[in-house]
Amino acid sequence: ENADPQKTAFLLRKAWTLYSVTPLYGFRRARLRDYARLLSAFIAAERQRGLAVEVGVELDIKVSLSSLADLRGSQLDQAALLVQLSSRSRASSRNSEDKPVWSGWFCSVFGDDLSENVPEHFTCLPLFLTHGAESYTSLVGSWFQKTFDCCFRRLAISPLNLSWMVAMWAGCKLDRAASAVELVFSVPRLSQPLDISYAIHPEDAQALWETVQKTPGEITQEEVDVFMDCLYAHFHRHFKIHLSAAKLVKVSTAVAEAHCDGIVKIQHSQYLPGVLMLLTELAISQIQ
Repeated sequence: ENADPQKTAFLLRKAWTLYSVTPLYGFRRARLRDYARLLSAFIAAERQRGLAVEVGVELDIKVSLSSLADLRGSQLDQAALLVQLSSRSRASSRNSEDKPVWSGWFCSVFGDDLSENVPEHFTCLPLFLTHGAESYTSLVGSWFQKTFDCCFRRLAISPLNLSWMVAMWAGCKLDRAASAVELVFSVPRLSQPLDISYAIHPEDAQALWETVQKTPGEITQEEVDVFMDCLYAHFHRHFKIHLSAAKLVKVSTAVAEAHCDGIVKIQHSQYLPGVLMLLTELAISQIQ
């Protein structure tokens, strides 16, 4: 809640790919400049071995590591860590600006369940989000795994968790006009892929959630089930299709979008901590 909107604006309205990360061993915040230099050298060495990220283009990759001190939920959480890669063509002038090519950040927002139970010398930043070429993600991930003895895993989002997200986010009150609440379903066992998109007016979705939720500020599985059943019943009444037989693969609201493949786009700074808290919880559950 204390995050500076200007410092976190670049996190919004971008598609971030999610990973869970086990605790980093021996990570020291005071050595960020050293880490940036070592990571830059590692990327250069890997490219020398023929693992070039952009074939045929001679680029110098500049690496920066920095802390986002405000982006955490409690005093037990470590400050978020931002990793940025930028490029400058060797043919360009020295005065030309570096071009951002990839960014990723580690964070923990109310990740107390994990941080309370790890030994000394371990740093808990269980959620890792990346934006950019997967080849860069692989290089950065390899360096962190070798350097800090940690493990990265793609973080998928189950249909159950997607239903929780749409219920929570549909009930959020925003200070500006909200976009439609949209659910995308994949129909199984067909020779050709078929997706069904179901859009609900944001005020209707919010009104439905308010009739379902018994205690403001608290959400139960029963309430989420009732919310989704109401949406399914409305759709069946109009189109005679049982959405409960399909797989929920994506939800989109004015607060955030989430896809089952583990890709998230956060739309609104007001709810950034809440979205990250939920994603941190999912990352920790995969580690444990």
